[in-house]
Amino acid sequence: MRGGTVQINWHDTKPVLTLDFHPKSGLLATGGADFDIKLWQINPSEGENKGPTASYQSSLTYHGSAVNVLRFSPSGGLLASGADGGELIIWKLHSTDVGQTWKVLKSLSFHRKDVLDMEWSTDDAHLITGSVDNSCIIWDVCKGSVHQILDGHLHYVQGVAWDPLGHYVASLSSDRTCRIYGNKPLTTSKGLKTSNYAAQHVITKAEQQLPADSKILSAKTHLFHDETLPSFFRRLAWSPDGSFLVVPAGSYKFSSTSDSVNTAYIFSRKDLSRPALQLPASGKPVIAVRFCPIVFNLRAHNAGEFFKLPYRYVFAVATLNSLYIYDTESVPPIAVFAGLHYAAITDISWSPDAKYLALSSQDGYCTLVEFDSDDLGSPFTISEAEKAKDENKNSVHQVPHEVITTPNAVVEAESRANRNQKETEASEGKQALASPISTPVSNKPAKRRITPMSIDP
Repeated sequence: MRGGTVQINWHDTKPVLTLDFHPKSGLLATGGADFDIKLWQINPSEGENKGPTASYQSSLTYHGSAVNVLRFSPSGGLLASGADGGELIIWKLHSTDVGQTWKVLKSLSFHRKDVLDMEWSTDDAHLITGSVDNSCIIWDVCKGSVHQILDGHLHYVQGVAWDPLGHYVASLSSDRTCRIYGNKPLTTSKGLKTSNYAAQHVITKAEQQLPADSKILSAKTHLFHDETLPSFFRRLAWSPDGSFLVVPAGSYKFSSTSDSVNTAYIFSRKDLSRPALQLPASGKPVIAVRFCPIVFNLRAHNAGEFFKLPYRYVFAVATLNSLYIYDTESVPPIAVFAGLHYAAITDISWSPDAKYLALSSQDGYCTLVEFDSDDLGSPFTISEAEKAKDENKNSVHQVPHEVITTPNAVVEAESRANRNQKETEASEGKQALASPISTPVSNKPAKRRITPMSIDP
């Protein structure tokens, strides 16, 4: 595992606000405050002490304002980009005699203010976007029209996610709520069924976890940061099979007198009304989550304390100033990168072969992390996946005997990493490992702690 901040002119030294890898070719697209989208070829490292590099390929120039988010469609044939002022563009990939080029296919107009986040449906047919106008819009991309408006939020919608199984969409807002919408199809006058998403869960508060013998009455506290969070992005993500949802911008109090700690919450598909787990506390707020597209074999004989899965998911969690890499087989992160940028991190993305992880920052630079073949493990094969599906039907979750709450573990690790980075500015992208402990969260009476659930494929 190697990498660091790439010292090239990404977007005329202006903030890089978003990035995404093409799911087929592996080209990296970046968008920024210079109104442009740029495409880059990622080149592997040439030595042990050198990280991967990026070679400029082309620019997509059309937007008249800062590009806040861009996402390739699952098939790779389309690219959606959202910008300030409600600009939303669909680009299409065309093959020519000299190669491939992207051209504007459609301009989708309805958002009145900045588009901050988006995600495609798995069939490329629909797109969900979140905006500063407090709404989410589900678009029919083929028709180029609004399919449905979700206007339940009372403040900026800074993150949206599309369930890979197509049953839910989720949104996260600076009004301190995460909303889960379930698909309840409607039948048209012609007898055809059309998707219709209705609010199913509004997650905003949870009761504090108190000792069984406590005489203090429990009180509900907010689970998420308010609008003072110093980021416009709260990019949440579903696991590739839709079995769980990881939500950033978490803020939790262990007691009425303790300070709030930063975290990200994990929701099981079996109960999306409340968090099943919270990730270890971090020094800065969590602003983005992204899952690795490759599923990996287990490294041990069991699946860890909280996930009894026959395989491993790997996912990246970005705070304002650090990057954590987790897997579902262990409690602590498998790596922590800190001190990489001088301004807030804005977005993260995995390459389709899981060889690279890229993150962007408001300081105008991007960081590239390159993984060797054995860093993340061996890929989970199709035959193994089918066998695991049968085995996992009878999986039983193992509940830990004791839960220890040590929210300062990662904070201290981050501080050490930042100090080390300042002392060795000549070496970029140093890694710092931490061993924080996970704690579950409940919004039920304090004496009934949530039992994390088994998550089936």
